[in-house]
Amino acid sequence: MTSRKPPGAFTVRPLDPSPGRPGRRSDAEVVHEWVTHPRSAFWMMGDARLEDVEREYTAIAAHPHHDAFIGLYDGRPAFLMERYDPTEVELKGLYEAEPGDIGMHFLVAPPGTPVHGFTRAVITAVMEALFADPRVRRVVVEPDVTNTSVQALNKAVGFEVVREITKPEKQALLSTCTREQFEAATTGADR
Repeated sequence: MTSRKPPGAFTVRPLDPSPGRPGRRSDAEVVHEWVTHPRSAFWMMGDARLEDVEREYTAIAAHPHHDAFIGLYDGRPAFLMERYDPTEVELKGLYEAEPGDIGMHFLVAPPGTPVHGFTRAVITAVMEALFADPRVRRVVVEPDVTNTSVQALNKAVGFEVVREITKPEKQALLSTCTREQFEAATTGADR
């Protein structure tokens, strides 16, 4: 079997929204660069100032049902991951929650030089991190209906579209992926 997963190690750590120290970029500065890049249009922060990003991620850090993480590839920041309780954040009242549901957002850093299969490897690493918690039985996402790229990635790791929903900021495809669906989609598959 040939692996399309880039060589290297993925890890995640909590995002620290505090201002950087001299000589070191803060997480907020890194994320600001990512969310304002034209490739990140679906993140809806294209016009955000650094202060807006600091404020957003400070609020997430303080929220009891929402967390943000910096994803590292070989020790270097490579993606943003958010985990949330969909009964309290993002999807509250918009779907029929099940015990063990967790919501997820992810954003891959705009590449300097694209690496084939990297984004798929990132979403796989994100799902592995979420399912590392034995309480998580199903991951729930709500991508924009026009974001066909992320919909294809979601399908590749086992997500199934439940239905279209209306959120204040977008029309979204409510999609879910159980632990079993993820394992079936990724175990033994070329990735």
